[in-house]
Amino acid sequence: MLALVRRRLGGGRARSGVGLALAAALVVVPETRGSAIAPAVTVVRDVAYGTDPKQRFDVYVPRGARNAPVVLMVHGGAWRIGDKRSRGVVGNKVERWSRAGIVVISVNYRMLPGTDPVEQARDVARALAVAQARLPGWGGDPGKVVLMGHSSGAHLVALLDARPSLATSLGARMWLGAIILDSAALDVVQTMTLPHLRLYTRAFGAERDYWRQASPAHHLAAGAKPMLLVCSSLRRDSCPAASRFAAKAAAVGVRAEVVPVPKSHAAIDAELGAPGEYTEAVEAFLRTLDPSLARAIAAR
Repeated sequence: MLALVRRRLGGGRARSGVGLALAAALVVVPETRGSAIAPAVTVVRDVAYGTDPKQRFDVYVPRGARNAPVVLMVHGGAWRIGDKRSRGVVGNKVERWSRAGIVVISVNYRMLPGTDPVEQARDVARALAVAQARLPGWGGDPGKVVLMGHSSGAHLVALLDARPSLATSLGARMWLGAIILDSAALDVVQTMTLPHLRLYTRAFGAERDYWRQASPAHHLAAGAKPMLLVCSSLRRDSCPAASRFAAKAAAVGVRAEVVPVPKSHAAIDAELGAPGEYTEAVEAFLRTLDPSLARAIAAR
């Protein structure tokens, strides 16, 4: 039986001795192009939100969608690799939530080394703005979007939620909440001043001022939307980072919940949407964000 502890503050007890081999899953996440999509879903591929080939998103539209809530998903991959069509990114999520009448959008964005993480967050914001403008034509409600990201994508989502002006300055409307799937890069300054993996140096460089710009914890303020932080209790740093971030959120009056799960970094992404207590815990948070989400999940 999967034991989930749901709480406002505090993460699960992280196991020590995980080692660099497991941490390397941050860089190499198994991916399979394509996925098994329910026949009642229309897929709109490669919607452009910029001129770069990476500035594209896919839309999974349930049959009969009308004023439907939306989950906008941002893939991980150490700010350097990854793809919106990977099965671990969309497979189980689309399979489950399309049956609930939820529109799912999966976003690509420009990658390192050509585009730094703050500009990547702006890419996600640009995608959100374009999606919101077009959602009525796909049966979605532009005012009922939930942001979700995994790993480096979770960092980008956390940065937007903590610093929403990055998105609103580019024409995006505010979202309902954010789901942050297993990011240990929530306080970038702390990450970079302690021993860390090389992937963080490649992403954030050596300038402390930039670390602050890219650090969600350094922008948290009243007005950020509710957030759920899922963390792997198999990793040494993930749940402590989530707990510290949730405590900072609570200190400024922002609702933040931490869900530790005994799953690998990759499984936290790939298994979300599969039947079980983990998916149910995430859906319990989704239900609190808007009545339309509560109805959709209850009717699934």
